[in-house]
Amino acid sequence: MLTGSKRIKDILIVKLSGELDHHHADDIRESLDMQLEDSSIRHLIFDLRNLHFMDSSGIGVFIGRYKTINKRGGQVCITHINSQLARIMDVSGLYRILKVYDTVENAVKDIRGNQ
Repeated sequence: MLTGSKRIKDILIVKLSGELDHHHADDIRESLDMQLEDSSIRHLIFDLRNLHFMDSSGIGVFIGRYKTINKRGGQVCITHINSQLARIMDVSGLYRILKVYDTVENAVKDIRGNQ
C-alpha cells in the first residue's frame, strides 16, 4: 500500500509498504495517477524499504507510471529493494526501464546531476 509521498521540486517520492498485489494495485495506481496529473512532476522515486511482496499487478503499476514519466523526459527510480523484489524486477525486465539506488538520497542526487 501507499504509505506516503513527498515532493522535492519536480521529483515525487512515493513510499510503498506491505504488499503490492491485485488487492492493493488499483488504489495505488489511482492515487499515483492523481498526483501525476501535475505535469510539473518529471521524476518518480519509489521507496520500497517496507514493501515485502509484489505480484504481476505491481509490475503493471511500475510500467504504467514509467510510461507517464518517460513522456515527460524524466526518470523512474526504485530504492531500498530486497532480494525477493529484486528477483521479480529482474525476471519481469523492469530493470531495463527503472534505475535502482540504495537510497532515496542517492536517487535524488543522481537526478539532480543529470539536469
